[in-house]
Amino acid sequence: MELFTTETIYSTKLESWKLDAYETFAAKMTDKDNLFPCIPATTGHRLNHFCYGFVPAPYNDLAAIQFARLLKAYSECYREIGNYTSLVIFYEPCEMENGDVEHYEQLFWAQLNRLTELDSVEWPSQIPQDPHDPLWEFCFHGEQYFVYCATPSHKNRNSRHFPYFMLAITPRWALERFYVSQKNAARIKANIRKRLEHYDSIPIHPALNTYGNHDNYEWQQYFLHDDETSLSKCPFHRKAKRTGE
Repeated sequence: MELFTTETIYSTKLESWKLDAYETFAAKMTDKDNLFPCIPATTGHRLNHFCYGFVPAPYNDLAAIQFARLLKAYSECYREIGNYTSLVIFYEPCEMENGDVEHYEQLFWAQLNRLTELDSVEWPSQIPQDPHDPLWEFCFHGEQYFVYCATPSHKNRNSRHFPYFMLAITPRWALERFYVSQKNAARIKANIRKRLEHYDSIPIHPALNTYGNHDNYEWQQYFLHDDETSLSKCPFHRKAKRTGE
């Protein structure tokens, strides 16, 4: 169990599913005919600022335990990697998966709930613990993160489709640097939305917004439905931490 970069992936003898997951992801990031909408993501991949991790299927409790170890290691080094860094986690495929969007949504929130349970560092004091506060976002090891989820079950939103259950975790630190200029930020966001209109077969999800806006809720953007709906209540909650792990 370790953090990988593009270089170490190809210098390590990986299981076939792991190599396939990475190469499928790389192809999605570099497709010149169908540009992936998230410009910071394609930039980060091109500059080799991404780290990668592989964990068991989400039904296995080892998945969240290994994820927590990877995210802790990443939290302690991401500032040294580059301004466009993210941690991409691929889950091993499993026969228990039923291909239903709602099913993956439950798995996603179960993983975040288990991660926060395993977190050994206190929640940052400046970040509200209520997901329904516009300034809330997921935190781990004292760091603030935006979480993106893609699944095999998404069909209409190609921007959220991936053959493997996948999460991408981007530090708020990196996002702030990408959008440091308000003028550039506005231009980039406009280009992202333009790309989304071509990439997905349905309209842009109404939950997509900007962190800090009074009507923005980050949790709604983590896992987008394959239509225009959203959950009315966030499934994330902080549990008492387990000991001995």
